[in-house]
Amino acid sequence: MTKELNNPSNISIQQNSQTFISDISIISSKKPKFSKWKQNAITVAGGNGQGQELNQLNGPVGIFIDKKKNIFIADWTNHRIVEWKCDAKKGQIIAGGKGQGNRMDELYSPTDVIADQQNHSIIIADRDNRRVIQWLNQKQQILIENIDCYGLAMDENGFLYVSDYKKNEVRRWKMGEYNNGILVAGGNGEGNQLNQLHWPTFIFVDEDQTVYVSDSNNHRVMKWRKGAKTGKTVAGGNGQGNNLKQLSAPRGVIVDDLGQIYVADSENQRIMRWCEGKEEGEIVVGGNGQGNEPNQLNGPRGLSFDDEGNLYATDHLNQRIQNFVTIL
Repeated sequence: MTKELNNPSNISIQQNSQTFISDISIISSKKPKFSKWKQNAITVAGGNGQGQELNQLNGPVGIFIDKKKNIFIADWTNHRIVEWKCDAKKGQIIAGGKGQGNRMDELYSPTDVIADQQNHSIIIADRDNRRVIQWLNQKQQILIENIDCYGLAMDENGFLYVSDYKKNEVRRWKMGEYNNGILVAGGNGEGNQLNQLHWPTFIFVDEDQTVYVSDSNNHRVMKWRKGAKTGKTVAGGNGQGNNLKQLSAPRGVIVDDLGQIYVADSENQRIMRWCEGKEEGEIVVGGNGQGNEPNQLNGPRGLSFDDEGNLYATDHLNQRIQNFVTIL
């Protein structure tokens, strides 16, 4: 088992992907020094019931916000990536949308997306096709295959990070170097020790290449410094529950410039903020029970800031993206 995890020879990275990756510009989600948000969110995408029309979503998961506040959404059960321009009333399909499938132009339950406006390219965690795929002007290219991907992140040097929820690990890929990537978190089998993960989902990478992982089935967020052999619990880790020391199936994770950790506490219907070293976190939005009112969430997944520090959450079971506006 250890040998297989340390040398996953069945993962491959495609050899002609260098050109694309070198052009990526990093759009950081690391924002605010702001500390409060309006508790009633504005719906900025979806919110028109479950469906596949262009004004609808179906189980949205990961999101990416660019500098123009356009929102890229992994529209999971619709097997597509949709882009909602800022203030738009409907989205446009930019990848997939042809039903579940494994052709190059099809997706199968995508969970996360990274976008680069400058060259109109996106990278997608095409989860149930077990591949990470790039779309560039409607042309597709598989970057990594045979990987049970869930979350994606990219650091300032253009390295791509991918969580593998079955191998319980996160790997870093240098595009243009065609090996199996470098193990940066987990990789020691399923478990709850500090060198293990159990169903890692979303990831965040800071400028020091420190990796933060939502370790969902361990109900904690782990921090792995570059080169570390073990991680550190920085949120949750006190069993599954709903008190301020606990998380329940955490998903989206982002870290601000002060090192504060924001996490979508999916089964507690709230977004939490944790300061590293503190025993408990605080609720920043949500936490008002399961529901579809503006101050409620239902299974939050992806999380992102825009450049102004507004907080966006994928409200998975309400089929909408919510924007909690910062209070200056």
